Amino acid sequence: MANFSKSTVPQFSVDVYQNEFLPEGGRDVSAIVTVTSTGGGTTGRQPLARAGGGTAGVVIMVDCSGSMDYPATKMRGAREATAAAIDTLRDGTAFAVVAGTHVAKEVYPGNGGLAVADARTRAEAKESLRRLSAGGGTAIGTWLRLADRLLSADGLTIRHGILLTDGRNEHESPEELRAALDACAGRFTCDARGVGTDWEVKEVTGIASALLGSADIVADPAALAADFTTMMEQAMGKGVADVALRLWTPVGVEIAYVKQVAPTVEDLTGRRTEAGPRAGDYPTGSWGDESRDYHVSVRVPQAAIGQEMLAARVSLIAPDPLGGDPKPLSQGLVRAVWTDDLAMSTSINPQVAHYTGQAELADVIQQGLDARKSGDHDGATAKLGRAVQLAAASGNADTAKLLSKVVDVVDAATGTVRLKAKVAEADEMTLETRSTKTVRVKR
Repeated sequence: MANFSKSTVPQFSVDVYQNEFLPEGGRDVSAIVTVTSTGGGTTGRQPLARAGGGTAGVVIMVDCSGSMDYPATKMRGAREATAAAIDTLRDGTAFAVVAGTHVAKEVYPGNGGLAVADARTRAEAKESLRRLSAGGGTAIGTWLRLADRLLSADGLTIRHGILLTDGRNEHESPEELRAALDACAGRFTCDARGVGTDWEVKEVTGIASALLGSADIVADPAALAADFTTMMEQAMGKGVADVALRLWTPVGVEIAYVKQVAPTVEDLTGRRTEAGPRAGDYPTGSWGDESRDYHVSVRVPQAAIGQEMLAARVSLIAPDPLGGDPKPLSQGLVRAVWTDDLAMSTSINPQVAHYTGQAELADVIQQGLDARKSGDHDGATAKLGRAVQLAAASGNADTAKLLSKVVDVVDAATGTVRLKAKVAEADEMTLETRSTKTVRVKR
């Protein structure tokens, strides 16, 4: 059995940014943990990592409900996008195509398993897309469960799904979808896309969040092929799966929260699984060549001036390709030092301040849009005004541009805005879908 090779599997590094100094009686410690993986082959043309003789598996789930024919460009765009994704598959990747309605059906290879990508199977798969036609309802949980069964094949080290929908999940209950997501969480990652403007943003973003993937809107079906190509290229760049952020804390230290804060905001606090005495793992999904930031906040016991302590140890953990115990890939330390120097203890670390603002930005956008939908114009104006102020202060130009399509900005620095009388549905949905995207702090 082959071991991980440095040419195909990322090498991880951990950097910790914090102000470790606390005033007398101070207990709250925050740190930004930057995790960087390099050498995973994301930008190259190497096959995916084959640790332990394994390979990667991808299942493409295409909405084929009746609404995909209204307009017909959606179904046509979905076929073209799926074909483009199939063309992007690297040789040796295991894959399948699923048609999703109120039931899930495997369109290719159709034998209850996965095909292995090569010139022949890619051509066959694209030919099978002719059989994709619109008709029926929408029960996304059934699509995810079929993808999970297909991706449970032995030997897969990377398991990934791509899901496209154009409507609301009307043919199963929210509880049924939640149960499917709970069953699939940790078993494969999934990118979710909504095409058009008739789908529910919170459903699509909820799927991506639960399965540690990305979510986005593709308002124009003609843009689907380019988006699917990009998604598949990113999936092909993953070198190691099931990476966890492990947090060990000394006796007396309480964990306030653990959040991913870049490239998107994702609260991981409630996803902790115990990993030994005073240690817990927080899932991060699959990695290629990339960098992500995490905000770790802990409460330490009170201590006297001059004392110092290790507040937390942060490690990256991945499965052993040979089946042994998971081993740390890299680690960093979060410290606490008590001082009577007021300047040192009141200084806010720039990285912590930046991402605290970015997390608030995501929250106030959601709150503002919810208030707008409920008719609370004053509440919407206040929240979206604060969002404009935060976006301007942090240099988040993309979010600022999206906000300007929903409000008229009078003064960005003070957050003075007016709600637009008319807002295109696609613009509002785009802002909501992308509200958790952050801008990296300048170091």
